[in-house]
Amino acid sequence: MMDNTVLLNLGVALGIGLLVGAERERSKNNVQTPNGQADNTLAGIRTFTIASMLGAITSWMNFWLLFAALVCVAMFAAVAFYVRRDERLGLTTEISLLFTVILGALAMTTPILAASLAVCAAILLAAKEPIHGFVLGVVTREELNDFLILAGATLIILPLMPNTVMGPFHAINPRNLWVVVILVMAIGAFGHLALRIIGGRIGLPLVGMVSGFISSIATISAMGHRSRETPALLSSAVAGAVLSSFSTILQITLILATISQPTLQALIMPLMFGGIATLLCGGALTLNALHHPVSDANKVSQSFSVKTAFFLAGLIAVVLIISAGLNQWFGQAGLVIGSAIVGLVDAHAPTVSVASFVANHQILATDAALPILAAFSLNAISKAITAVASGGKVFAWQVVPSLVIQVTAVWMGWLLF
Repeated sequence: MMDNTVLLNLGVALGIGLLVGAERERSKNNVQTPNGQADNTLAGIRTFTIASMLGAITSWMNFWLLFAALVCVAMFAAVAFYVRRDERLGLTTEISLLFTVILGALAMTTPILAASLAVCAAILLAAKEPIHGFVLGVVTREELNDFLILAGATLIILPLMPNTVMGPFHAINPRNLWVVVILVMAIGAFGHLALRIIGGRIGLPLVGMVSGFISSIATISAMGHRSRETPALLSSAVAGAVLSSFSTILQITLILATISQPTLQALIMPLMFGGIATLLCGGALTLNALHHPVSDANKVSQSFSVKTAFFLAGLIAVVLIISAGLNQWFGQAGLVIGSAIVGLVDAHAPTVSVASFVANHQILATDAALPILAAFSLNAISKAITAVASGGKVFAWQVVPSLVIQVTAVWMGWLLF
């Protein structure tokens, strides 16, 4: 007798066939014969259900029986396609039928995975027109090429990058630097997508605030490149760059709240002053961007600049080497100097380090404020340099004053409270 597990798996296989078959049954109305009638000769809900059950039962009985069933279904699908080759060129139904047999067999061992794959397949089949319309009518050839570059950099090159320190003073981690390259390209692609969907005037500020949680420096670099490529988007790109710094302050606050509450209490006023000042600057710049037309925003065809991404990664590599050299030459010159040097590249790493010292009772919370503020200030200098390098003088002259206001507000909050 069959146990309940086998019966349940057979039920999943039955559901898979009904799900995929139902979608194919409806799609038959879109395929017409030469006389204008719906083509009922295509595989429908009954065929797909039987195919799924065939895969389930044959796999349960014997592997070679399943193999024979797959061969037979593949031959039937090939013959059907050959007979109808002059009427339609699509192989979707034939491939889906073969795939349904495999899903039915998979349901006997891993039903959850089989059901998930069946749902994905049904969604892909049902979304034929939106997918074709998006690929052929919305995405340009240049955007598709950019997406392939980003996918290759993430899925192919990144796993091959060594995750170990090397180079002068053992300061370079190739994997981390390549992650920076991917971040710059991804933020650029995200901003490009926002331009297409939301519009330049509000899209780039929104992208800047969200992307700032990933990397404010990378966001400023991407925004600078965007403003250089499309001058009409200058105001929106500046607003996005400034709002990315607000995300940095918010992220530092969350880090301190997680690691060391006393350190957060010691820095709550400086962070509040800096956050409010940055948010006001970013809000004013966003309102200013709303009054600037961006009629040529849709003409932007490049999602990101590979050259910009490599330039920023190279700049960070140089800063890392210099910082490591200074630490090696001068030894333990103090927590403030070390945090400030690291802050040239990232404000979050020294924040985590100093907050951990407080949590481990190695230093007082009041002594942790100065190193974190020094790292934050030096990080603002790196942002200013990135703004000049990526967007030029026009972009930098609008971003740098906001950075100065931000840093001034932070230090004012520390001195007053």
